[in-house]
Amino acid sequence: MVYLGTDHAGFELKEKIKGFLKEQGYETEDFGAHSLDLEDDYPDFISKAAEAVSKNPESKAIILGGSGQGEAIVANKYPNVRAVVYYGRAQQIPALARQHNDANILSLGARFLTEEEALEAVGLFLQTPFTKEARHVRRIEKIEHIEQSR
Repeated sequence: MVYLGTDHAGFELKEKIKGFLKEQGYETEDFGAHSLDLEDDYPDFISKAAEAVSKNPESKAIILGGSGQGEAIVANKYPNVRAVVYYGRAQQIPALARQHNDANILSLGARFLTEEEALEAVGLFLQTPFTKEARHVRRIEKIEHIEQSR
C-alpha cells in the first residue's frame, strides 16, 4: 500500500504521482487534498498518511508540499515513521534513504521538482529495499529506542 497526502502546493504533482503508481500496479490510498484549495493546511492531510504508515510500518507513503520540509516534520511525529525529504538534484538520495534508513515516507518538495524528477524519485524509493546490514539495523534500533523512551 502506498498512501498519499499533500496540501495545495503539491496537489497537481500528487495527482500525477497517483496515476504513475496505478500504472505501476501499486495500490494507493489518497488522504487528500482532493481539490485545489489555496487555504488548506498540510498537517490535516499529512497526519492521516503518517498515521496509516505508523500503524503499518511496512507500507509506504508519498507526501508533498512546497518544500516537503514541514510535511516531513509532521510525519516524523508518529511512531514507526521515518520520513525523508527530497527536493531534487542527487537522485540517489531516495534510494539511500531506503537502503540505509529503511525510510517509509518520502516527502517531496513540489516547488523544486519537475514531474520527471518526482516520478523517478518515487520509483527509486519504492523499488529500493532496505539492506538489513547490521550497522543500519543497529542505528534504526537506536532511533526506535529514542522514540519509545519519550
